[in-house]
Amino acid sequence: METKRLGYTLLLLTLFTGLLMAQTTAPTYQIFVPPAGIAADAGEPSIGADWKTGKVMFQAELETDRVTFSGNPASATWENVSPVTSAASLDPILFTDSTTGRTLVSELAGVCSLSSFSDNDGTSYTPAVGCGVPAGVDHQTIGGGPFAPTVVPLGVGYSHAVYYCSQGIVDASCALSVNGGLTYGVAVPIYTLVDCDGLHGHIKVGSDGTAYVPNKNCNGAAAVVSSSNNGITWTVHPIPGSTSGDSDPSVAVASDNTVYFGWHGANGHPMVAVSHDHGATWSNVTDVGTALGIQNVAFPAMVAGDGSRAALAFLGTPTGGDAQDTANFTGVWHLYIAHTFDGGATWTLVDAAPNDPVQRGSICLAGTTCGNDRNLLDFIDATVDQQGRVLVGFADGCIGACVTGGVNSFTAQGTIAREATGKGVFAAFDGTF
Repeated sequence: METKRLGYTLLLLTLFTGLLMAQTTAPTYQIFVPPAGIAADAGEPSIGADWKTGKVMFQAELETDRVTFSGNPASATWENVSPVTSAASLDPILFTDSTTGRTLVSELAGVCSLSSFSDNDGTSYTPAVGCGVPAGVDHQTIGGGPFAPTVVPLGVGYSHAVYYCSQGIVDASCALSVNGGLTYGVAVPIYTLVDCDGLHGHIKVGSDGTAYVPNKNCNGAAAVVSSSNNGITWTVHPIPGSTSGDSDPSVAVASDNTVYFGWHGANGHPMVAVSHDHGATWSNVTDVGTALGIQNVAFPAMVAGDGSRAALAFLGTPTGGDAQDTANFTGVWHLYIAHTFDGGATWTLVDAAPNDPVQRGSICLAGTTCGNDRNLLDFIDATVDQQGRVLVGFADGCIGACVTGGVNSFTAQGTIAREATGKGVFAAFDGTF
């Protein structure tokens, strides 16, 4: 009898240990660099995943690429599938609607954008009207998702809403497309200088149709601007106690409409907050860099999956001080991803490539007034594939001799970090990769 009890005890201990390891094992990432001639100048990349085909779309500058992953460990095939409408422009933005498979490509051109969309991962494109009128001259963003059921627009010709938002001098505006981004309606102001004077990030849409635009500075606080009626009206929701840093913030919406917001705090740290009521109130305000002593960050990019799961990607360094001091800052920057599996109560922080820096020295976040340390431009991007893997599109500013300690290369090599092991943002696929 004693032997049986001991056997059961050991079995329970083994099961408990296995469960604990499954809960605490940190995700790992593979890094994918394209072959020569593809995404060589990829500051400010966008990344999207088509869940119908498994393809990943990557855009920066005038180039749009299709990436096919296969095997485990994975290999990647990169193909340049740029639309013929590509021309000299200011800001490239790509949005892939994961569930419909439509990819929209946008290139800012004055107060509107050049635009086209593809329903076959870049094999062919349909030219589109690039904006709603009036539009701003900067920071355009495209996003989409289900229509809000409260006020269904007339003339709906596509299963999902698509929004085009941009920033002007005195306000920002968003326009709704009811035909999948082919054309847009009249643009509606979402805030003015009275409310917000910071730059906004990329628009996201939840499963209930609520649209969210993150802003880094609304009367001194980070905030999300939301619409629950298909863009007719918008409301600014500041995060109490937050402070504004220099990078664009990022928002993501989980399957149960939990909102995750990531931003660059005024202290330089990576911050996250969670809302369960469309941004009206916030909880679990957390510095997600604490575990690895992160003192300076740039370019937060948030994704979410199940209600309790999300991830924040960012460039970070444990070196304190003025990270924009070109002459004196000597920090080494890496790509970090913080994961939560419990709704933001705790976070697991990983260095996606611990032996491969992204930048050495300063990273300027002051726009066109910067010197050569603005090689990475102003943001990175992240997405989720159909199994819940987190994928991060970023530009690598430290290649060649820089990797092992040489001077910074000030490059902008397009790169993707793809989750390889651990838990993703969809619990249903735990243990499958």
